[in-house]
Amino acid sequence: MRNSIVEMIFKDFFNKKTILITGHTGFIGSWLTLWLKLLNSKIIGLSLDYPTQPSLFQTLQLEKSIHHYFGNINDIQTIKKLLKKYNPDIVIHLAAQPLVKESYLSPVDTFQTNIMGTANLLESLRNSSVKSCIIMTSDKCYKNLESTRAYVEDDPLGGNDPYSASKGAAEIITHSYKKSFFETEQHTRISTVRAGNVIGGGDWASDRIIPDCVRHFSQNLPIFLRHPDSVRPFQYVLEPISGILRLAVKMWSDYSFADSWNFGPSHIRKPTKVKDVVDMVIKNWGSGEWKTSKTESSFKESKFLLLNSQKASKKLYWKSVFDLKTTISETVNWYKTFYDNPKEIVPYSENCILSYVKKAKEIKLMDM
Repeated sequence: MRNSIVEMIFKDFFNKKTILITGHTGFIGSWLTLWLKLLNSKIIGLSLDYPTQPSLFQTLQLEKSIHHYFGNINDIQTIKKLLKKYNPDIVIHLAAQPLVKESYLSPVDTFQTNIMGTANLLESLRNSSVKSCIIMTSDKCYKNLESTRAYVEDDPLGGNDPYSASKGAAEIITHSYKKSFFETEQHTRISTVRAGNVIGGGDWASDRIIPDCVRHFSQNLPIFLRHPDSVRPFQYVLEPISGILRLAVKMWSDYSFADSWNFGPSHIRKPTKVKDVVDMVIKNWGSGEWKTSKTESSFKESKFLLLNSQKASKKLYWKSVFDLKTTISETVNWYKTFYDNPKEIVPYSENCILSYVKKAKEIKLMDM
């Protein structure tokens, strides 16, 4: 199956390329690592730790097939040593403190990791031969005016909560480094990617809607929603990853693609509320219920947040492949397989990528 996947995607662009992924043990990082492994890339991974237990990275047994390192992106020497040792072609920066609630509990740590960690990486790239670098921030990097209009890449950056502010700041710092030190085609080409509310199998983080549903429903417990009517751009985990991979290909041959990009769901005909997603999870799970939390949260979150991905659609010919119904079905089925047939979860996960690619091929999104 691996060879068929390699042959189907990106005309073997990633075959034998050396790629450094920071945050490779996280939810998105694990899926990205699996996909690049199937594409026969040489992968170097740098993460602080396994962020959750269970760990998707360990579940997929990825440490066996990559160069796997634990280290802190706040330690610039660690980054420089890996760049010098492996001389990667491409860097994909995912390492971050990814949770809004945690940013309220540990704001300084959040700023340190999300802002200075990004600065450390950019500084390390100045004396490297890395061809291109993609930095993933968040849909929450925008100054949220609680508007129902979807945000475009040129909208003002900002953020009220510490997490959102840290992502907006990471974007600003990246822009500053690009203008100051990476201005020409001879320098490392740098892009930022804004995506959020990514859902899919294998996410075990706390205070995220899908993992919380799975934990509660698997124990026949109701889930309590703090903000059931909040609107979010929910999308399948492989969607922004496909956008990142497509962007990496384009950046390699064309400096003009070193820019900022939104990757959000293309199927938004009406805003998707949190309670609607939970209802779909309950239907696919076969049981469960949700209730509105009576405890007022002390952590403020945006009520409306939508992304406009038309730039990616027009210039990268990228758009999301799965609608929300399919996204929920794929996600719930992964967790069911994890519980019911754990020995098959690795080939099952590989097949998730293959199924996604086949669907993308049908709508002519993966032919480079």
